[in-house]
Amino acid sequence: MSVGIVMLVHTALGRAEQVARHWAAAGCPVVIHVDKSVPRQTHDAFVQALADVPALVFSKRYRCEWGTWGLVAASQTASEMMLNRFPDVRHVYLASGSCLPLRPVKELIDYLAARPRTDFIESATTADVPWTVGGLDEERFTMRFPFSWKRRRYLFDKAVAVQRFIGLKRRIPKGVVPHMGSQWWCLTRQTLSAILQDPKRAAYDAYFRHVWIPDESYFQTLARLYSTQIESRSLTLSKFDFQGKPHIFYDDHLQLLRRSDCFVARKIWPKADRLYEAFLTDEAGAMKRTEPNPGKIDRVFAKAVERRTRGRAGLYMQSRFPNEDWENGVTAAPYSVFQGFVELFENFEPWLTKSTGARVHGHLFAPDRVHFADGQNSINGALSNSAKIRDYDPKAFLTNLIWNTRGERQCFQFGPQDNQDIVWNIAKDPNAQVSVITGAWAVPLFRSNQDFADIRRTAAALQKIESEHMKVLRSHYAKARVRIWTMAEFIEAPMEPLQSILDEIGQVKTGRLSEVPKMADLTGFGQFLQNLKNQGMHPYLMGDFPVERGMSAPQKPPRKPYLVQ
Repeated sequence: MSVGIVMLVHTALGRAEQVARHWAAAGCPVVIHVDKSVPRQTHDAFVQALADVPALVFSKRYRCEWGTWGLVAASQTASEMMLNRFPDVRHVYLASGSCLPLRPVKELIDYLAARPRTDFIESATTADVPWTVGGLDEERFTMRFPFSWKRRRYLFDKAVAVQRFIGLKRRIPKGVVPHMGSQWWCLTRQTLSAILQDPKRAAYDAYFRHVWIPDESYFQTLARLYSTQIESRSLTLSKFDFQGKPHIFYDDHLQLLRRSDCFVARKIWPKADRLYEAFLTDEAGAMKRTEPNPGKIDRVFAKAVERRTRGRAGLYMQSRFPNEDWENGVTAAPYSVFQGFVELFENFEPWLTKSTGARVHGHLFAPDRVHFADGQNSINGALSNSAKIRDYDPKAFLTNLIWNTRGERQCFQFGPQDNQDIVWNIAKDPNAQVSVITGAWAVPLFRSNQDFADIRRTAAALQKIESEHMKVLRSHYAKARVRIWTMAEFIEAPMEPLQSILDEIGQVKTGRLSEVPKMADLTGFGQFLQNLKNQGMHPYLMGDFPVERGMSAPQKPPRKPYLVQ
């Protein structure tokens, strides 16, 4: 009993020759089909190079374009030649020129000899497979596809749309239940000959000739009619990405392929010298005899697909960068934004640094420059304090800052004077923790010595900007953790909000607050707001601030205790 190898070759003929010799040296007859698109001169040189190999023949050539009937026709013709020329063959293994045996061929022969009636072919109905890519599941069996998907994509899509619109459907041959699976199979002589010699083959061929990607459904469907024992899996390790394109194995995948315990793998990069040397010449270092288990590396591929499609939180790649909300997390780590605190407290930044151990910056989006902590001109990742560079892409500036400082909590100040292009990015970021004291921007105006007309004009503009910002933070699209206090309610009881801020950051374990930042002197602030009102500007963001109010409301005299009997 022996195993026959049918090889479909279209490129890297030098590697295909190397692998064909490896199969033949182990006693396996080999039939090679060379794609008709390969130039005649190249084909003839390839045939001549293998002329000295016994039990190796070439079949009639077909043009094998992806997703077309040519691949099935090539497999049929080469398989018929295998069955006719080599009567001792009991299993036929379909492989490509880019396939590479991972284990000694003798192990494959012994494995199949122990299972003489088992067909190894992935075969599942369209309802049971999750890997179809392109939007065509059952429709690939009920429509006609006269145009090439690769060369005439526009006409292909139009033909599909027209057939859907008019409801045109083909009739599936009686008794046939369409199945799908990997193109790379290993069938017994009995099953394969039954498929190729079936009296209804002409009808089946006529039907599948117009099925989309027939090489993944022809043998997979017809094997169900004749096989007595199907193992619905391929003995070839073949992995695909989220777009349906095959993964290519390189030299650095050597240990990964060893762990798979599979007999054959595809697709191998033609220049992966280390892989070809290890698996075709190093039999002593081959894998141990064990059941093929590609599931061992499925987890690795699943992670690779996830990394490619979703990426890492806060790290952008070319495929997702132009698309809003395609990112896997806006930023890489939690950070805190404070609005109104440095205006209300005189030493807020050093106090917060001491209390939390976080890196506390000033206004990172200030119009003049980026105010990094400790007055630095640049920070991790060579981020400059240039406002012009920052404003070229504020979102990239923020995401780079958080990415480059992973492991250290970042805090920064924000306000209506800053660049507002970043507000939606912060609001939609689950990593952002935003604390706002509305109206606190009025404190510097109150303490300034400007003309009151200029103050009123500036206050009106800042209030409008902050009002729009509050709408963003309160939007149902916002995912940040947001705390908003009016200035009036905050100074009524500042200890509780400050304690909650420290607890939220959680960098350093703190008990109850023992030291608080010094609050600005607000004596006369209520009258200042009244003056703004008198000038026609209504400062509503500060909350209910009485005219006579200073830093805190006067305490009411305590009532006398009384006894209730």
